[in-house]
Amino acid sequence: MEYNVEEISPVKRKIMVEVPAEEVNGALTATIALYRMQADVKGFRKGKVPSSVVEGKYRKQIYGEATTDLINYQINEIMSALSMQPMSRIDVDAKELVRDEDFNYSLEFEVAPKLDLPKYKGLTVEEVKAEVSEAEIAEVEGRILDNNAEVKIIEDVRQPKDGEVVTLTFGAYQDDKVVEGIQAENFDLVLGEGQALPEFETMVKTLTSGESGETDVTFPADFINENLAGQTVTMKAKLHAIKERITPEMSDDVAKKAGFSDVETMRKGILESYMSQRKQMNKSAAQSELLRSIIEGIKEFPLPPAMVEDRIDRLVQDLEYKLDRQGKGLQSLGKSPQELRDGFKDEAESTVKTEIFLLAVAAEEGLEISPEEIEATLSQLAVQSRQPLHELKKYYEDNNLIVPLKDRLLCDKASELIYDAAEIKEIEPPTEGDSGKKAAKKPAAKKDDGVKFGSKAEAVEWAVANLGIKESTAKGYSLAKLQERADKFLAEK
Repeated sequence: MEYNVEEISPVKRKIMVEVPAEEVNGALTATIALYRMQADVKGFRKGKVPSSVVEGKYRKQIYGEATTDLINYQINEIMSALSMQPMSRIDVDAKELVRDEDFNYSLEFEVAPKLDLPKYKGLTVEEVKAEVSEAEIAEVEGRILDNNAEVKIIEDVRQPKDGEVVTLTFGAYQDDKVVEGIQAENFDLVLGEGQALPEFETMVKTLTSGESGETDVTFPADFINENLAGQTVTMKAKLHAIKERITPEMSDDVAKKAGFSDVETMRKGILESYMSQRKQMNKSAAQSELLRSIIEGIKEFPLPPAMVEDRIDRLVQDLEYKLDRQGKGLQSLGKSPQELRDGFKDEAESTVKTEIFLLAVAAEEGLEISPEEIEATLSQLAVQSRQPLHELKKYYEDNNLIVPLKDRLLCDKASELIYDAAEIKEIEPPTEGDSGKKAAKKPAAKKDDGVKFGSKAEAVEWAVANLGIKESTAKGYSLAKLQERADKFLAEK
């Protein structure tokens, strides 16, 4: 076998392969021998059928398999000799083997570009100092106390207030028929925490125990149930009881119920957990910033198109999975498939650049991943996904995922090497008034001209910062409803 490598572009290669007739005949003979061992031909004992008879009977299968096996064997041989790692599918242009004739075929695939690596050791990077405020610890303590709160029925005949728990039987009706999935009996609802639509809570607050009421409610345009999004229904409810939550004082008994020996140990555990998470988060942010600054300094950085498209595919799949968990589909975003892909292009290109750069550093530094490291990673993934290790390992092997896993581990090693070799400058956490910091700030309420949101994510962030409601609650509102609440809030101020 002889071959010639042609550089079509900085990221694309074409290899012309010439196979002499002797190798062609050898490949055919080897495949015929395998068929001969299993061939069942009348008049011959198994394994004793003449090769000519086997070739004649199974010619189509033999020549097809011999061609595929020869090409696959030679691809591995060529890639090993060239120390080349394709970054895309290998496109093969080949006909079928012909006995006693030379065989020519070509391979085309994408490769990582050759980079002139910039300086990546001894750089300076800022890492935000990990700090945990008393308010954050108090918030966790508050959640622990809430979990241990007792609920007591209020005997007084009166209407419920925010902060109280109401027990309801309710249902949504359209054309006097109950809407499936929007009904419940003896359901406990905490008023004032945004767990239900405002119109429904307002109606409930007009009732006393034993009374029934109804009101029309319009579901948000982005409601989780797409069949009801934007629809108006009649909500009917009966109030069975009003309850108050009696929150206990913090004590060792409460701490023990949360899994700690006493209050002091609990607070120490909360602090250590927060500090560990924040330290890792700040380190990751600093690592990302360091890599970004290095990669931006690489002037020529051609990207393999197939790698970019593959990353876009993954991002779209991740988005589809997240929407599916919310009971929605990609169509709920109101964008065409191409618009979705275009929106992910910059992120995909950035990811590919980082991966190529880190793999180049790994090669430069001679970093390697041992079989034991791959095994340990798969074991960890098996525990996280609650799958048997042997099943997960087989899945990775059957779907050719071992090499991508190895590359990811190499990238992690290279990233750690770069960061460990950097000069880490610890800086104080940014505050609202630090205009010079690069940290993202919460949208501020404007006194005179109000606030207009460009996206729901921005509206949710503003609502959490200014209205004091939980993020999960804010996400339950539509963009229009969040804008309405913001306008009302600012008007009242």
